[in-house]
Amino acid sequence: MTLFKVPYKIILGSSSPRRQDMLRQLGFQFEICKPETVEQRRDGEIARDYVLRNCFEKAEWVMSQTQDDEVMVISADTIVVQGDAVLEKPKSEDDARTMLGQLSGQTHEVLSAFALMTRKDGQVSLEQHCESTKVIFAELSSEDIDFYISTGEPMDKAGSYGIQGIGGFMVKAIDGSYSNVVGLPLHELITAMRRLCP
Repeated sequence: MTLFKVPYKIILGSSSPRRQDMLRQLGFQFEICKPETVEQRRDGEIARDYVLRNCFEKAEWVMSQTQDDEVMVISADTIVVQGDAVLEKPKSEDDARTMLGQLSGQTHEVLSAFALMTRKDGQVSLEQHCESTKVIFAELSSEDIDFYISTGEPMDKAGSYGIQGIGGFMVKAIDGSYSNVVGLPLHELITAMRRLCP
């Protein structure tokens, strides 16, 4: 059983297990295509524009790889913003340690954007949205950070943590969408999907 009928072949342009799980839990069936795009922030580009551009470029790339008509591509991107800094996935354990120290005891913002692109009878339609959630972190000791890094969980996550996993112990509170922090603002995505489904 699915939340509602989608008259398109759905392709998820993401290799994120969290995004895959969220869509499967709602009953959607989809193929997975990992976009081969470069995620590089441009000089002077604000965080919101950056995350929207990333997910648009991912959707555009995935759509270019399929000849199917009546297809819906879903792509997304998530970043953590702390002050003027944009925190993406850590490049190393030391990088993760620096990020977690930076987030300790502070409030940061999680931005998740999606691009929803459909093609039918050769006509392409696009819906995009960027959602923001504020996350308040507990004060972390060096032992807390070392333990969390030892689990391996931070290494494939924006800001070096996953709220839905072990990293939840570091989060005191959130203001906004929980699914957005996980990596996909579900309410906004479903609303957009329904708009594009005849």
